[in-house]
Amino acid sequence: MSESETSKRGSAAGSSTSANSPASSPSRRARGGHTSGPEAQQHLLRAADELFYREGVRAVGVDAVVERAGVNKMSLYRQFSSKDDLVMAYLERKDAQFFGYVEKSFARHSGEPAKQLQQYFDDLAARASLEGYRGCPFVNVAVEFPDTAHPARLFVFRNKERLLARLTELASAAGADDPEMLAGALALLIEGVYAASQTYRAGSSPVLAAPKAAAQLIAAACGGNGGVSR
Repeated sequence: MSESETSKRGSAAGSSTSANSPASSPSRRARGGHTSGPEAQQHLLRAADELFYREGVRAVGVDAVVERAGVNKMSLYRQFSSKDDLVMAYLERKDAQFFGYVEKSFARHSGEPAKQLQQYFDDLAARASLEGYRGCPFVNVAVEFPDTAHPARLFVFRNKERLLARLTELASAAGADDPEMLAGALALLIEGVYAASQTYRAGSSPVLAAPKAAAQLIAAACGGNGGVSR
């Protein structure tokens, strides 16, 4: 629901530059020229992606998104009926990015479900150790929207449920004695990595310990059925 679960070193460098500086983002453009609807939408989504993830949805107003995107406010409201509509489009974008990361990890060990699960934790620990990583975008949004009936919160629930279903599927394929229990434990460990990435420094021992902890959970649940030993 922007892991993401997805931060690059460049975003950290960008955060140190004033948002009002013309050089603060490569996406910033002069707003005098004509921008087509689809092009304006992509500029706005990229700007929202950067600002919402780094600074928070509530902290960033539409004026800041428009300024970063290099379009006018009318262009924003032609593409999105409200800020909430833009937030939902941001979540859709982060959801696609997140499951892209997930499936890329799994694809490295096709047909070996225990190794697929393990690879995800190896990759997650590496991402969560980068400077500028801001944790899971879906967790961040959940914190900002206390109303569990808000569309943004409902989106977060769906993102997490989809991940849990995928973990359960692989846990079952790996021969876990209780696939749902293993998937739940791994999901909890993932959430712990997200939190530790923000409450400890980048590359901290709690984050780096996650792959080994995952290996122990997988081995204990799968026994001799392909569990990963470390």
